[in-house]
Amino acid sequence: MAINIVRFEHLSKTHWGVLRGQQIALIPGDFATTGDLIRGVDISTLKTLATSELSLAQVTLLSPVTRNQQFVCQGANYRQHMIESGMDPDAKNYNMIFTKAQSCIVAADSDVIKPSIVNFLDYEVELGLIMRREITGKVAISEGNLHDFVAGLVIVNDYSARDIQIPQMQFYKGKSFRTFGPVGPWLCLLEPQDIPYLKKLQLRLTVNGEVRQNDSTANLVHGPVATLNELAGVQDLAAGDLLATGTPAGCALSIPSPTKMRIAALLPEAKKWALFLKAQAARPQYLKVGDRVETSIRSADGVIDLGVQHNRIVAEA
Repeated sequence: MAINIVRFEHLSKTHWGVLRGQQIALIPGDFATTGDLIRGVDISTLKTLATSELSLAQVTLLSPVTRNQQFVCQGANYRQHMIESGMDPDAKNYNMIFTKAQSCIVAADSDVIKPSIVNFLDYEVELGLIMRREITGKVAISEGNLHDFVAGLVIVNDYSARDIQIPQMQFYKGKSFRTFGPVGPWLCLLEPQDIPYLKKLQLRLTVNGEVRQNDSTANLVHGPVATLNELAGVQDLAAGDLLATGTPAGCALSIPSPTKMRIAALLPEAKKWALFLKAQAARPQYLKVGDRVETSIRSADGVIDLGVQHNRIVAEA
């Protein structure tokens, strides 16, 4: 059975622990990074740890993914999200990959800072996969051996400055402002029998209590097996690295239909983007200072429960 791991600060020291209800069982040893933890522990041993007197209320949770790890992302990976992003799902058959800066990684309940230059701040709840082992070349990953490569799961919210990402064609910059990558609240370590749950997890995001995103990982277009096989042919991955698998429909972003985009392509560059920004300004769904965002991912039977993120949108100081 899967177990939940927390990384936390207590009495000015950083620790790792197994979460059992509201109590924490301390993990012995010094693990500076997520990769160190993944390589240094096994679930069977963690299950035998004695629960300490520490409770969640006594500690400050940190991101279970440390900032030395790569932050790789998939884009437009749910059919309905493709459509709302102006893509034709039947024509777009490639796996869109990009990265976020590791410096945007923060704890799950961190405030999200809205930069003064950003007008259109968007949310994206995503399932994050944590790598179990190093990959330095092509591999043969299948449903049968996926557990050898995926150690666990986390919640990710891929906050995005759409007025930088889209007009400037800057995915990296538009998605990498500090605090734009809350991760956690904990890392769910999987056992082999838990792997089928990757296809039946429910993602949910609300803004000020209003449901904006609600979908199942059953609707992923490019699943973990296909994606990791593809990435293995492109780049190295290490234990503890994070792969965010894309967000469902329901984002604030509004993209014109393919027909309107073809017409816009004929316009002068300045005119085209002025129209885009005007259309976004009419979207009340974009996040404003004071908004509160809540995200969760879990299975219907509760066996896999990645917790809940709570973020408040705050102004840049």
